[in-house]
Amino acid sequence: MTRVVGIGGIFFKAKDAPALREWYRQHLGIDVQSWGGATFQWQTPERPNPDGATVWSVFDMSSKYLDPSPAPFMINYRVEDLDAVLAALRAEGCTVDDKTEDSEYGKFGWVMDPEGNRVELWQPPTTPVPE
Repeated sequence: MTRVVGIGGIFFKAKDAPALREWYRQHLGIDVQSWGGATFQWQTPERPNPDGATVWSVFDMSSKYLDPSPAPFMINYRVEDLDAVLAALRAEGCTVDDKTEDSEYGKFGWVMDPEGNRVELWQPPTTPVPE
C-alpha cells in the first residue's frame, strides 16, 4: 500500500502571526492570503497544468488546531487512501485520532508521532477545490 505521496501543507504558530505573515510576504514574496496562508501549485514547464498544491499557513499561538501536540508546527502529508493508511497505523499501534474530517477540501485524519508531534494526513478531493 502506498502511504505518503507528498507534502500537503506546512503549518506553524507565531507569537505575532500578522507581523510574521507580513515578513514572509515582504521578504520572501509569499502571496499570503486573507485566511493566513498561501497555496503553492505544483507545476513546471514540463507539467503546466497543476495537479496538486502545498499549503503554507501561520497560526496564532493561541490556536488549538495543532493540539494535543506541544510543538508549534504541523506537517500535512498527502495520501491516496486515508482510510487505509489510518487503519494500517492503528494496526501498527500508532496513536491515531478517532476524529476525521471530510469536506470539499478532501479527507483529513491525524496521528501522533513518537515525540508527540501531531501529523495531519490529507486525501485530496477528486474534484477541483472551490476558490
